[in-house]
Amino acid sequence: MADNNCIKCDVAIVGSGFAGALIANELSGKGISVVILEAGPGVQPNINDYMKRFYTAPVKVPESAYPPELFGDPAKLAAGRPTSVTLDAKSWNNPKQSYLVQKGPRPFTSTYERVAGGTSHWLGTSLRLVPRDFTMKASYGKDQSGFPFPDWPKAITSQSLSSCYERAEAELGVSADVKEQSFLGIDFRKDYTYPMPKIPASLLDQRIGEALSQLTEDETKFLGMEKPVTSVKVRSLPAARNSQPYRNRRACAGNTNCIPICPIEAKYDPTITLNEATNRGARLVDHAVASKIIVEDGRVSQIKFIKYENEAGPRTGEGCVQAKIYVIAANAIETPRLLLMSNNDGRTSKGVANSSDMVGRHLMDHPYYVAWALLPPTAKPVFPYRGPLITSGIGDLCDGPFRAKRAAFRVDIGNEGWNFVVAGAAFGADPHVTTIDFINGMNSGGLNSKDFNQLGKDNVALFGADLAHKLNDLITRQFRIGFLVEQDPDPNNRVTLSSEFKDALDLPRPEISYNISDYTRRGFVAAYRMRKLIFDKMGAMDFTHRAPDPATNSPGRFEETIDGHPVTLTYGGAGHIMGTYRMGDNPKTSVVDSFQRSHDHNNLYLVGSGTFPTGGTANPTLTLSALALRTADSIVGDLKSHG
Repeated sequence: MADNNCIKCDVAIVGSGFAGALIANELSGKGISVVILEAGPGVQPNINDYMKRFYTAPVKVPESAYPPELFGDPAKLAAGRPTSVTLDAKSWNNPKQSYLVQKGPRPFTSTYERVAGGTSHWLGTSLRLVPRDFTMKASYGKDQSGFPFPDWPKAITSQSLSSCYERAEAELGVSADVKEQSFLGIDFRKDYTYPMPKIPASLLDQRIGEALSQLTEDETKFLGMEKPVTSVKVRSLPAARNSQPYRNRRACAGNTNCIPICPIEAKYDPTITLNEATNRGARLVDHAVASKIIVEDGRVSQIKFIKYENEAGPRTGEGCVQAKIYVIAANAIETPRLLLMSNNDGRTSKGVANSSDMVGRHLMDHPYYVAWALLPPTAKPVFPYRGPLITSGIGDLCDGPFRAKRAAFRVDIGNEGWNFVVAGAAFGADPHVTTIDFINGMNSGGLNSKDFNQLGKDNVALFGADLAHKLNDLITRQFRIGFLVEQDPDPNNRVTLSSEFKDALDLPRPEISYNISDYTRRGFVAAYRMRKLIFDKMGAMDFTHRAPDPATNSPGRFEETIDGHPVTLTYGGAGHIMGTYRMGDNPKTSVVDSFQRSHDHNNLYLVGSGTFPTGGTANPTLTLSALALRTADSIVGDLKSHG
């Protein structure tokens, strides 16, 4: 029976990130009582403490602005999280350093936060999925046995989701241009406009666009597009970042610090919506780790949680919440973890909502391939470190008949030079690395030699005007691009519970099994060829794997033979964790329906990008937000029909 001492409400939500905050705000605005459990700290009165944490962090990784400490022992943290500093070749599979217990064979390299607002370190990119992302099986695999991609539920299409996309774009505050985003079949309602005009293109965006404006069919035949490609469009990226004042937030000032934190709060993060929800009456319970979902007679009756005081614990108490409807919005790793922990003394022996045995399976990301180069001395500077981190990209190549055989990719164009790529972060990041090299006569970044090839030879030590001139010449010509590669949903890529390693609350930590398939690797090969085409057209010198090679310290390193030559490729995490409790029309092969309602328990919703059957190449945030708003509507209907 349910505990009579539980917190009572209409709807209980676990997790206060994008999906949880949006649903809480929608429901509380309609007078529905909502309680939100947040595993980490609550909403801060301002961002000053987070900014101070970022400024003083020894490494400026995406997680550095937020608690807990970057180098904490995961066994001693009450609400642990994966961090970039534990993803080198030595520690990625060491559970004494890495929160995720990684079993391989390859590392899962994305991270997440556990604080109010969830993944506040996101970039802000707010792309819609292209139409055939929803119909991969029907579009490209209907004549193939064993094709790894399913279709989304019949009720979820690009067109049917359009109104929810519009609502999400309004709530997040997206800056973009409809005409520019109408490609590959993406369709907008007549007369629709984004909330704000697009963010202006950077000099680098413009330069790459010019370089790719005239191409030959021979140069692009490797792409496998439906029609010959003789030019490639560089388009601005829709971003939840203000191009003008919007909802009491200032316009972007170009701090190039969107990850991990916008210092002037021009970028949307879910604490904005979360504050609106609590102002409307929703109750946020922070430092409350959900530990068990209780099921009675096929319905969820309560959720138990553990309270703690600070990062190291220990427990300060236990509690429970009792509601009519329950929503788990704890991301695509922590949600399956909670479901699998909830065996109800054997009544749900495989975990809650898991009669299909699909919970935790089909873990996906967008494995991220990064390449960087130096423009020739005769080229005009592109002046990195001005503007947001990314303002434009190449998306027109992310769909076509090639998807029957290889993964798609989308290209990001970075405005931060070699900031996080040079020297593998062994000595920090640029412009620091290059500056120190020329001050001390070192060459850790590969630029301090006459021909950029002979490390340790002809290195110079400069100061004063000579140093300034050298840095002005080199750093203003640095640029990088990144490829988000599509990943197929492999049931063996999964989240389970560690039987050996626990956190400070004595709860089992997530155990990860992960690999990248031949299908995805073929996408990397196409991305490698695209990188070469871009650099050649710009006359740029490729530094991606010049010594000292950052790939030597990358756990995501692998080898391919391309055009008869051995090539080293690497991937990192895009932070796009998807697929571990996917939606579908068939309860035997999916976990939730098109409204993200559990097939097994009709008063339980599982939301977020974990419900994605496929991932495409678009950042998942806008789509998961649109789906969350659709789910909120469903919950309102449930409450009306059942009282």
